Amino acid sequence: MLLVASRGGRVLAFSHTVPSTEREGYAEILSFYGHPDGWGTGVAADLMAETVLGLDRVHLWTLRDTAQSRRFYAKCGFVETGGERDRDFGDGQPLAQVEYARVRP
Repeated sequence: MLLVASRGGRVLAFSHTVPSTEREGYAEILSFYGHPDGWGTGVAADLMAETVLGLDRVHLWTLRDTAQSRRFYAKCGFVETGGERDRDFGDGQPLAQVEYARVRP
């Protein structure tokens, strides 16, 4: 599922969610990006609320060294699972990622 958040006709964030191939019974947020112009406006929090709506279990991977993203996911109810991996995005320079998950009570 692809969701887009806009304000004033301008796209400020998007998310892409699919059934997880790594965790049975989970959805996976493959992408969640917000434009800096939308930071602090609540648009990302609103988009995350829509992204997880109706999902009992969801997980995602984020770059280990992006403290801002990690704080955002924690504020949205995600917790670190302890999962770690290196991911090469095609430039031959693997980046460390950590996994977060959210289980609806």
